[in-house]
Amino acid sequence: MAVVKQLASMATTQLIAARVTPETKAAFRALADRQQSTESSLLKRMIDLTVQSVGASISDTLKPSSRESRDARLSVRLRAEDQLLLTERAAARQMAAATYISVLVRAHLRSLSPLPKEELLALKCSIAELGAIGRNLNQIARVANQSGRFTGPQRADVFAFLKVCEALRGNVKGLLMANVRSWEAGHADA
Repeated sequence: MAVVKQLASMATTQLIAARVTPETKAAFRALADRQQSTESSLLKRMIDLTVQSVGASISDTLKPSSRESRDARLSVRLRAEDQLLLTERAAARQMAAATYISVLVRAHLRSLSPLPKEELLALKCSIAELGAIGRNLNQIARVANQSGRFTGPQRADVFAFLKVCEALRGNVKGLLMANVRSWEAGHADA
């Protein structure tokens, strides 16, 4: 008998929970006591009987959904000081706390380093600046090729362009590295 109960408990790994009023909870506890049972086992018996009476087969009710759901919910209890840190760090990234947690968990599970909107905007601005510099250099080269003589920027100007490009590259590289470190450490570097 003990082996059967142990096998049955090993097969039942899912949880069903419901919130009820204190009065309903007390009444259910009293009912379980009268039947010399625990609340949990009484609830399990009631669920089993309901499922059987409706005639639903377990294989029909447990068919996987054909579409993936982003609506999977997870409840987490946090200490007050951790909740404060969460709120601060989410605000620093201009995200809702739940979105921050979701992105953080996904980043950890998939070894990703997400790029928040503000940082993505900074990268787009840098790319736009590099594009403008590239267009200017192309115009200078086109004029030099058409006229056969070079009347564009002087050597110092070309070196200034190079310095700007190197600085932009360094900034983008630093931004990406800071982003990776911030997701690993939990907050953005100052």
